[in-house]
Amino acid sequence: MRRFSWVNLLLVLAVLALAVVPLAFGLGSGEEPFSGADALAEQAIVDDHPDYEPWFSPIYEPPSAEMESALFALQAALGAGLLGYYFGVARTRQRQRDAAGRQRG
Repeated sequence: MRRFSWVNLLLVLAVLALAVVPLAFGLGSGEEPFSGADALAEQAIVDDHPDYEPWFSPIYEPPSAEMESALFALQAALGAGLLGYYFGVARTRQRQRDAAGRQRG
């Protein structure tokens, strides 16, 4: 295998290890070991100021934590797709400009 292939293989294995190891060994604490920063911040506010009342309520409240995670993952995937599309279009346009410049010059 070429060096480039080995590097890619090692990177994929590292990403898989980062995803699987915490789940396999139960790393985390509490009832929801991998809760997000929003939930942790909310708990800290309630602990520090028990009489605090939020200024507004969410437009849509997902029925479960799993659904909330799924919606967040969908949002991240759509954002990554749009960003990848933009960079692909920008690169293609640059290549076309370069090719047109070589033909003229």
